[in-house]
Amino acid sequence: MEARKKVRVEKIGKVISSKLEKSRVVLIERRVQHPIYKKYARKTRNVMAHDGKNISKEGDTVRIVQCRPLSKLKRWKIVEILERGEER
Repeated sequence: MEARKKVRVEKIGKVISSKLEKSRVVLIERRVQHPIYKKYARKTRNVMAHDGKNISKEGDTVRIVQCRPLSKLKRWKIVEILERGEER
């Protein structure tokens, strides 16, 4: 029997809320082309991501990876911070 190869789904998004303990809300934005009119539209989605060390803040651009369910809404983990946001 063959061993299944796990595919890690990685996405890049922006942290829009860091009010929760060890959790962040990340906005993922993608561009989708209309099938008939060929115009591009932006589609966004908010996901909850696990941040065990509480190192990310609002406005940071982060790389997240899909993982097993960690809670009712959390299915992603923050792997690294690509760019720091503006300090308030």
